[in-house]
Amino acid sequence: MSQQFSPFSKEDLMPKPETLEVKRQKGELYIGIPKETRLEEKRVCLTPDAVAALTAHGHKILIETGAGDQSNYSDKAYSDAGAKISYSTEDVFACNIVLKVEPPSLHEIEMMNTQCTLFSALQLKTQKKEYFEVLAKKRITAFAFDFIKDEHGVYPIVKSLSEIAGIASVLIAAELMNKDNNGNGWLMGSISGVPPTEVVIIGAGTVGEFAARSAIGLGASVKVFDNSITKLRQLQHNLGKTIYTSTIQPKTLQKALRRCHVAIGAVRGKNRAPVLITETMVENMKEGAIIVDVSIDRGGCFETSEITTHSQPTFKKHDVIHYCVPNIPSRYARTASLSISNIFTSYLLNIGEEGGIENAARFDKSLQKGMYFYHGILTHKSVADWFDLPFRDINLLLF
Repeated sequence: MSQQFSPFSKEDLMPKPETLEVKRQKGELYIGIPKETRLEEKRVCLTPDAVAALTAHGHKILIETGAGDQSNYSDKAYSDAGAKISYSTEDVFACNIVLKVEPPSLHEIEMMNTQCTLFSALQLKTQKKEYFEVLAKKRITAFAFDFIKDEHGVYPIVKSLSEIAGIASVLIAAELMNKDNNGNGWLMGSISGVPPTEVVIIGAGTVGEFAARSAIGLGASVKVFDNSITKLRQLQHNLGKTIYTSTIQPKTLQKALRRCHVAIGAVRGKNRAPVLITETMVENMKEGAIIVDVSIDRGGCFETSEITTHSQPTFKKHDVIHYCVPNIPSRYARTASLSISNIFTSYLLNIGEEGGIENAARFDKSLQKGMYFYHGILTHKSVADWFDLPFRDINLLLF
C-alpha cells in the first residue's frame, strides 16, 4: 500500500504562536515655551501643573525665563515641575515643538528649526502673505488653536476664551460705572427700592451667553439682540430662565440702547464684525453709559469704536464711555492660561502616546482641522482662499 502524500510537514502542523499587532512606540516630545513678546500679551501656554503631567510621561519642557511671570507662575514653579529654564530665546525656539499664545513674528520663525512643529493662534485676518511664505520655506508643520474643532463641532480653545471674554465684559462694565472711574456711580445689580441696572447685549453666541449669565447673576435687567432665532432660543435654554430677547430691528434696538446703562457688543461676522450700532444710536444713549465692544477683535460692531489698549482702555465719545480693548482674556492672564493649558495638555499627551505628530494627526480629526501647514505645504483651504495660495488636502499627505 502506497504512502499517502501530505502537502504539510509535521512542523507545519504543529501549533504556532499567534502574531499580534506591534504596539505603537510612544514618542518623547521636546517642547519649547518662549516668552510672549506681543504688546500686553500676558498669557502662557502651559501651567506648572501641566508641565508636571507632561514630564511625568517622559517629555522634556524648555521654558524661557520669565515666560509665566505675567500669569503669576514663577520660574521656580516651572523648575520644580520638571521644566528646564532657559535664558536663551534661540534655544527655546530650537525645540522640536514650540508652543505660543500669539502667532510668532517673522524673526521668531527664523529662529525655529527646519521641520519644527508650531502650536499657536493664527489670527488669520491680521496676517500677511509673507508670514506663510516664511513658514513654507522652513518646512514647518503648524497648528492654529483657533482652527482646532473637536468631535462635537466645538472650537474648544476659542469657546473657552469667549466664555472668559463674556464674563469679563460685565465685570469691566461694573468697574467703569463707579465714580472713581468717572462713571455715573451706578452699581451693577439690583438693590431694594432702586431700579436694576439695564444691560443690552448684541449677539447671542458664547460671549453673549456668558455676559448675560454674569449680568443676571449680579441682578441686572438684561436684553439680548441677535438675528438668529435659534441662537436666542438656545440662549434662553442655557440660561434656564426667560429673558428679553429680540431680533436686531433698528427702532427696537435704539429704544433699548437709549434706556440702558451698559451695552456689550458680542457679534462676530464672517470676515469682520458687522457694524450694527450707528453713531446716531450712540449719541442718543445716556450720558455716562458704558460700551464694551468685545467685537473689536474683528473690527467692532459700534460705529464709534476705536481700538484701545489695556494700559489706556477707555475713551469718551458723545459722553459715552467706550472700552474697546482687543484680547480681553489677557487681562485675566492666570485664568486664561489655565484654560488654554488644560486643552493643550490633553493634545500633547495624546501626541506622545501616538508616537508623534503625524500618527496623532492621522487619527485625530480635530488636529487635522487645526493644521494649516504640513512640512511647509499649506493644507487649509480658508488660508489658501484668503491669500490666493495653492494648498493640498491633508488627507492626501497623511495617508
